[in-house]
Parts: sequence; C-alpha cells; structure tokens
Amino acid sequence: MSQNAITKTILLPDGREIIIETGKLAKQADGSVVVKMGNTMLLAAIVSNKDAREGVDFLPLSVDYQEKFASSGKIPGGFLKREARLSDYEVLVSRLVDRVLRPLFPGDYHAETQMTIHLISADTEIMPDALAALAASAALAVSDIPFNGPISEVRVARIDGQLVINPTVTDLQRADIDMMVGASIDSVVMVEGEMNEVSESEMLEAIQYAHEAIKVQCQAQLELAEMVGKTVKREYSHETHDEELRQKIYDATYAKAYEVAKRGSDVKSDRKSGFASVLDEFVESLGEDHGYDMTLIKTYYHDVEKDAVRNMILNDRVRLDGRALDQIRPIWSEINYLPATHGSAVFTRGETQSLTTVTLGTKLDEQLIDSAMVSGTNKFLLHYNFPAFSTGEVRPNRGPGRREIGHGNLALRALKKVLPEENPYTIRIVSDILESNGSSSMATVCAGSLALMDAGVPIKGAVSGIAMGLITDEKTGKFAVLSDILGDEDHLGDMDFKVAGTRNGITACQMDIKVNGLSSEVLQQALAQANAGRLHILNEMSKTISEPNADYKPHTPRSFNIVIDKEFIGAVIGPGGKVIQQIQKDTGATIIIEEKNEKGHVSIFASNQDAMDSAIGKIKAIVSQPEIGEVYIGKVKSIQPYGAFVEFMPGKDGLLHISEIKHERLETMDGVLEIGEEIKVKLIDVDKKTGKFKLSRKVLLPKPEASQQQ
Repeated sequence: MSQNAITKTILLPDGREIIIETGKLAKQADGSVVVKMGNTMLLAAIVSNKDAREGVDFLPLSVDYQEKFASSGKIPGGFLKREARLSDYEVLVSRLVDRVLRPLFPGDYHAETQMTIHLISADTEIMPDALAALAASAALAVSDIPFNGPISEVRVARIDGQLVINPTVTDLQRADIDMMVGASIDSVVMVEGEMNEVSESEMLEAIQYAHEAIKVQCQAQLELAEMVGKTVKREYSHETHDEELRQKIYDATYAKAYEVAKRGSDVKSDRKSGFASVLDEFVESLGEDHGYDMTLIKTYYHDVEKDAVRNMILNDRVRLDGRALDQIRPIWSEINYLPATHGSAVFTRGETQSLTTVTLGTKLDEQLIDSAMVSGTNKFLLHYNFPAFSTGEVRPNRGPGRREIGHGNLALRALKKVLPEENPYTIRIVSDILESNGSSSMATVCAGSLALMDAGVPIKGAVSGIAMGLITDEKTGKFAVLSDILGDEDHLGDMDFKVAGTRNGITACQMDIKVNGLSSEVLQQALAQANAGRLHILNEMSKTISEPNADYKPHTPRSFNIVIDKEFIGAVIGPGGKVIQQIQKDTGATIIIEEKNEKGHVSIFASNQDAMDSAIGKIKAIVSQPEIGEVYIGKVKSIQPYGAFVEFMPGKDGLLHISEIKHERLETMDGVLEIGEEIKVKLIDVDKKTGKFKLSRKVLLPKPEASQQQ
C-alpha cells in the first residue's frame, strides 16, 4: 500500500520547481525528507539522542553527504565495486551543510546528532550540492529536534551578466561568479565560492540576491513544519550550572584577564600562559578542598576570557598582539628554497608559515575522477597539510581531515583562476603548514602564488589572501572589523571571512558568521578593509618575485604540443604502438596522443631540450606531407634491376630510377647502392593516378665537365 506523502513546492526566481516530500521514506529517523529538482533527488535523515553523554559540553554533530553510484546508473570502480569512504567532493559538500547548521543549534544542546544526506537519483544538469543544505534543514523542520532555523543554501552564479539561482551544469560553465550562500531568514551564515577577479560590490550583490531566494525556501520549511505538526520541539536539559560560582569567577578574574589581553604580546604562547596564570591564581585562592566542579570553573573562565578580549578590542581599538584593527602582521617570503623541486616558496605572516612546492607533471599524472556525477580527469591539484607541530601539539597523523580538505580546496579555487588557459602540465601544489596562528589557508594562497611564479608557470597575476574577523556588541552597537586575524580572534570572534584575489579583483572567498543579522554596512567595511590588506600583502610578495620566471627550472620536464591531422594518428602510434614506443625509447621523451575535435593532439614531455628536439623531429617527419622539390635524407630499402626504392620519409618510399642515380649511364644496379645506405634525394614528381613518388639523386650532383662544355 502506497504511503500518502506530505509535499511542499518551492519556486525558484526563474519558475523552476523544488519539491520537498516527507512521510514516505525513512520514517524511523527523527526527521526525513526527499528533495527533488528535475531528476535529482536527495534523501536527508536526521537522528539525535534524547540525552547528552556525561561530560560533553559541545554539540557532537556529524554531517555526511554521499552520492550513490546507482543514482546515475553507474557501478563504482575499484576492486570492491561499492561506495567507499567519502570522496573529497563529498567531504566538501558535507562541510558546506555542517557550516550552516552548526551555528544555529542551541548553545546548550549537547546530544549526539547525525545528519545523513544521500544522492539517490541524479540529473546530469541539476547539481545536488545546491540542494543538500535545504534537504538537511527540511529534515530538521519535520523533526522535534531543537534548531534555531530553518536555513537553506543556494548556488548563485552570474551568467552572461545575469544572476541565476541554482543554474544548470551547462550554464555554469559560462559563469564568472560561482558561489554557495547559506542563510536563515534573518541573516547570511556562510559563503563560499570562486570568481573571475570581480569587485567587492559585485560579490556583495550576488550574496544579497541569493539571500532573497533563501528566504522563500525557509518560509516553505516553516509551512511544511506546520503541515506535519512539528512546531513544538523536544525539551532537554544538557547543562547544570552554578550561577554563584559563575559570578565569583567573573568578579575575581575579569579585570586580570582584561589586562593580559591589553598587554599586546605578539607571541601566542605568552598570551596563553598569561591567561592560564589568571585561572591558576583563582583556583589556588579557593584552597585544596574547594569542592567546585573544575569543568564548570574552566567553562566560566573561558567565558570571562572571551568577554575580556572582545571588550578590550571594542573599547581600546587594539588587538591581542598590539596591532591596530586594520594592521597586517609582519611578512617575509622566499622562493627557490628547495632547489630540487620545480618551484618552491616559504611564506610567513606573523606566527603562520607555509612551505609550498609546485610539481609539474605530464598527462599521465592527471587525477582520475570516478564519482556518481562526474567521470574524467583533473590536472590541477592542491594539497594542504596541517601537522600537529605547527601549533606545538602532539597528535597522531591520521591523514588529511575534513578541515584540511576544505582549506586546500579554498586555496585551489583562488589560484586556478590565474592559471594559463593553454597549460600542458599536470600541476600539483602542496602546502605544508609549519607554524599556525590564524589564516593558514590564506598563507597557502600566497605561498602557492609565489611557488607558481618561481616554477615559471605563466600565471595571469599574483594572488594573495587575507582572513577578516569581526567583534560585535548587540547592546551598544559597537563593532570592530579585524584584518589578518589570529587564531584566538577567530575562536573568540563573530566572523571568519577569507578573501583571496589579484590586483584586479576577487578570485575566491569563504565566510562563516556566528552572529545574527550581519548588516551590509559591516560587510562592506570588511570587504573594503580586506581589499586594502590584500594589496598590502601583494606589495610585500612582489619584493620577493613580481612576475613569473621567464623559463622553467632546468630540471623541469619540457613540454611541446603538436596538432596533427586525424589520419596521421595511426602512423605516429604504429602497429601495436611500435612506432611511438620506439620514439620514446630512442629519445627518452614521453609522448601522449589524444583525439579532440577531429584532430590529433600530441603532447611531448622531455627532461631536456635535446630529447625534446629529437622527439619533435621524428614526429614531424611522420606527419609531414612530401613536397615536390624538397630534398630528403633517405635510406635504401630494396634494389631492383631498374633502380632502388628509398624510404625518404617515415613510412614513405619512392622509386629512384636507375637513370636518376648518376649523370653517367648505368647498365646495371650491381655495386651501385647497398641496402641500408643513406643517400640524399630530391622528390621530383608524384604520379597523380597512383600517388607513387619519383626521386632523383643525380639532380643534386654536379654535372660532369664534358656535359657542362656541351
């Protein structure tokens, strides 16, 4: 018996429909929905425990987005032939959803909560990542789990000068702005995207346009919750407080913490020990048998420290490290630090440092992509590593986590906009963070830009990145926009807004906001301050290198591309690949042939110019068309009574008639030529009917004196 589902339809600005369905699938979850647009369908289900585990003072939220291969009629690759751990793309979509949901759960809600989103049907033109957060929020809306939403997320793109919500895959290829925006009805919570060097005002316009579409989607979820009857959420009690102790700690420590914050030390460890000593002094004052819960003491002191730092910045207009609000930390950089790499750079800003390398590989190094939605290759890679020693900690190395994947992707989006359009190489950038105190992903952008220029990659322009912060006070209306934030300012502040770009405009951004109702005034100031900061950083970077090196390093593989007629592809490859394999063996070059647009595209990679020239010469010889009057070095292939057949181009033989060998008359071919002998010949004719080639050797020889006198 079919179930009667409850549905709600949302109209996008251009009239396309999104349908939310609940009550049909996954009914044992606390909340579940199916979101459908075109043939793309997402199933989102959420479950949250009724009680929090003992000692947990945070929200243990996990968000997992996974694409089922069956959704697009595909079977997974690999040995197991089943969906494996989440791909980097699935991790990035999971993060997009997590970053919008997490800030809007109640601060005192600590029950373990799991959000699962599955792509169960795929439409090649409808991108599922733009629907994932809507599905997640709708699942929360039809549950009794406490949540200060609803929220939604849309992709906003500018295509042919027009802003479009959730564009098709085909249309998105023409976009010069591609952003994901997440928001509640009241305020924007998250932004992430890439763009072709656009202005701050253009980016802000796109964000505001996206928010208007999100408001419609949030209203639809409120109406769906009414239809389902889930407007009253569950009661919970996950925290026990001692207000007397809270006040006691505040009275004893606030002024001291404020003084530590105001000292202006630019060394993170000094500030950390300064704040810790205030807490230690308070605990000692209580005596050994004080009977208070140490977890509560640390929680309340953290709140004091947060208030002290925020108030000091708002009142005194200085930073934890003594900087002015818009001041950038000291910068130094160096290129060619690692001489054996194809390109390298060290970029240090304050206590944040990236050592970055560039490696230039061949087409054989391209990354294979096998996902439910996409199959193909990727020739630009950026990997970000964050070892524990970068923050002075001990932590087991478990491989890249979600944060590292996200930071690497942001830096990749910032830099890929300046890569040359005709790029023969597979490019891999690796950023190892050696020190971290805020904004390490933006240090990766700067170091990556320097390393690309050091490698001789002809990028369109240098790229720098900066992380902006925000401190606000709703009661007084005061706010402070902070340039180049420290780790503590990120942790204790209200915003982390990363902006990367060239002198011409923004290429990528990522924004996470922890407060409601961020005004356009604050956003505009943050963007203006970010622009000034980016330009300052670019000026500092230009002192190290101002434009790409004129050539690649001597040990970088050389590349050369030849476009040949389709009919010659087989000749270059040869029977069973014999010809191309022999060229590679003889020259040491790597040769790759692809058929694109009815042409053969030959990519040649070699370790030195001699090998490159040799490989080019051999391929050009194969694909060159014989020209009458041209002189060639040929090899005698066979000898007949009437002349010899000479291979004057690879795979092309011509007849050298006995009368064309010498000026003197020859009666026989005996002893005149030997098989394998190399001789210089001229192409004198091509038979129009048979296409046979006629060669001459005597026209290249001087005439005998007797003949000249006659």
